Amino acid sequence: MGTSFLPGFVLSLSLILAIGAQNAFVLRQGLRRSHVFWVCLTFGLSDAILITAGVAGSGGLAILVPWFEPLMRYGGAAFLIWYGASNLLSAWRGGAVMELSVGTGASLGATLATVLALTWLNPHVYLDTVVLIGSISAQYDDRLSFGIGAVLASFMFFFALGCGARLLAPVFQRPRAWQVLDTGIGLTMWAIDAKLLVM
Repeated sequence: MGTSFLPGFVLSLSLILAIGAQNAFVLRQGLRRSHVFWVCLTFGLSDAILITAGVAGSGGLAILVPWFEPLMRYGGAAFLIWYGASNLLSAWRGGAVMELSVGTGASLGATLATVLALTWLNPHVYLDTVVLIGSISAQYDDRLSFGIGAVLASFMFFFALGCGARLLAPVFQRPRAWQVLDTGIGLTMWAIDAKLLVM
């Protein structure tokens, strides 16, 4: 198991380490201490489904269904424009310290809807999980162990980021820190969006 498990774990971890829409959202929820467990679990389960599909050989979906990739690209781009704008607007308004000790913000249902959109409407997630991890797993005899390693890395990263964010809580008791975070998230969303539209 070790010869396939470790490469799967390392590959998945290296892909997910890049700051993207999912990571930015987990960090924000972790700082707010708002629905952290459910956010991390939902992101982890979504990645597990997609990684499993890739390892099982579903990487050819875009070839079988030609309209799938453009639908995901433009749907994801529209969502990222809206999500980035909402964060930039929040940064522009600024002015108030967020209460970090209380789960402030959206309801659990609205939060999980955003989690699902950030995953299932994001073509980069499909590229990383279904296509890249799926195709690389084909190089290994024990694809199951490779997939388990990749899934475990995803779960561990999301929970570490979500739960570890509270260590930064003292920094984010200042309004300026939230403005910087919101600006960074907003610009990250728009940068990802620009890449989607020029692919």
